Amino acid sequence: MTAISTAGAIEMRRPAASAPPAWLGERGMGASILVAAISSAFGVLLISATGYIAAMLRADPYIGESGMLAFATGMLTVLLVGVAVYVASIVTANTFATVVAGRTRRIALMRLIGASARAQRAEVARQGLVVGVTGAVLGLVGGTAVAAGGVWLAGRMLQLGDVQFVLIQPVLVLPAVIVALTTWAAAWGGSRRVLAVTPLQALGGSVEASHDQVARRTGRNVGAIALFVAGGALLAGGIAVGLLSPVGVVVAFAGGILSFTGLALGSTLVMPPVLRLVGRAFGGSATARLAAENALRYPERSSRMAIGVVMGVTLVTMFAVAMESVKAVLTAAGGGSLPPEIGAVLDSFAAIMMGLVAVSAVIAGVGLVNLLTIGVVQRRRELGLLRALGVSNRQVRRMVLLEAAHVTIAALAAGLVLGVVYGWAGAQSLLGSIPVNPGADWAPSLVWPAVPFWPVVVVIAATAVLTLVAAVVPTRLATRVAPVEALAE
Repeated sequence: MTAISTAGAIEMRRPAASAPPAWLGERGMGASILVAAISSAFGVLLISATGYIAAMLRADPYIGESGMLAFATGMLTVLLVGVAVYVASIVTANTFATVVAGRTRRIALMRLIGASARAQRAEVARQGLVVGVTGAVLGLVGGTAVAAGGVWLAGRMLQLGDVQFVLIQPVLVLPAVIVALTTWAAAWGGSRRVLAVTPLQALGGSVEASHDQVARRTGRNVGAIALFVAGGALLAGGIAVGLLSPVGVVVAFAGGILSFTGLALGSTLVMPPVLRLVGRAFGGSATARLAAENALRYPERSSRMAIGVVMGVTLVTMFAVAMESVKAVLTAAGGGSLPPEIGAVLDSFAAIMMGLVAVSAVIAGVGLVNLLTIGVVQRRRELGLLRALGVSNRQVRRMVLLEAAHVTIAALAAGLVLGVVYGWAGAQSLLGSIPVNPGADWAPSLVWPAVPFWPVVVVIAATAVLTLVAAVVPTRLATRVAPVEALAE
């Protein structure tokens, strides 16, 4: 009778069909829609921009028949859209994994009254599809509007009246479809935790996997290590092939994707040691120790927060190091000097690429803010207990800020190292067959990584700003609820 009454009460509380679903108001859903919208709009803008550039090239009587330029711009579009969707899918999967952890008690109650784990997981996947479709449509409309404004402005500024370009094309729907499907798949992947929720957990609250539980996940850990090793082998193979032909960069690119996917899956193995090292620099105060222990107590939660920032920093650093290494090799191959025209072209291309890659970094930043906010909401009882034990509002705010700093500093250090490695591997696999000494016989050359100063400074400054922005909303939420109210939940 109790189960039937509970089921009836849940059925009666369902919203009307005309009202938006209540779960859309949960923490994390709005940011997930924003991530999908940014990814979709980015794809639409890239396709429109490369299409307009191709139309400009066709209108030029000298280079209008260049198939190589059209192929290069098309390939660049595919790679950049793929990177943005890849980052967005990992951020979305981490968001839904965190949301599911906060729903543990409700999912357990549904299991108690007869709902199956697969049905609950299918519900989360449907929510991911709704989020993906909503964000993709918003991004499609917004991206098309911005692209229309950009085409009009370029035509006016460059006086390109003879360029024939049709903005509205069926191909613009492709990024939206890809984003919607990857968001759906990411929600399904992030909801795998539903299968492990037991009815007994209805008595508890938000449950995150502890360090011991994470260490016992041998299947996932072995898979992550296998992907990382396979990706590393492909990276090494790409570098070896690059000593003979620039085609090695294709092999290295595949190795980079595989190895970073392995890092993302095995982040609970990689990030805790880095977090532990960073925590030692925070001092020995009670607040600093609490912040450091909170980041290490549940490695799954802190790793989900960090991996998005690692991706953003890695991408920006990788392109900066790769472009600087290319300039260094071309300078050496040119006898010690680089023609000003080539230098200006490379600098302009590097600036454009950094701006485009920064979109993926923004997506990763949104993911950090979102996950940190959800984490604070799900720890209301813990924060209420601290308040009841005498911890002041100021100390709670400082603890949340230090937790954000803990994660971002660890992610920054890991991202800089990975970015230098991946950037060097890309430059080496692309330019290893170019002789550095033009006066000597042809021989494979070793490209040493060239790390640019100012891009690294910008990355560090942007990470510091991200830390402050990410901590604004969580620090307010952490001190808003009275201790008695939080403990009563």
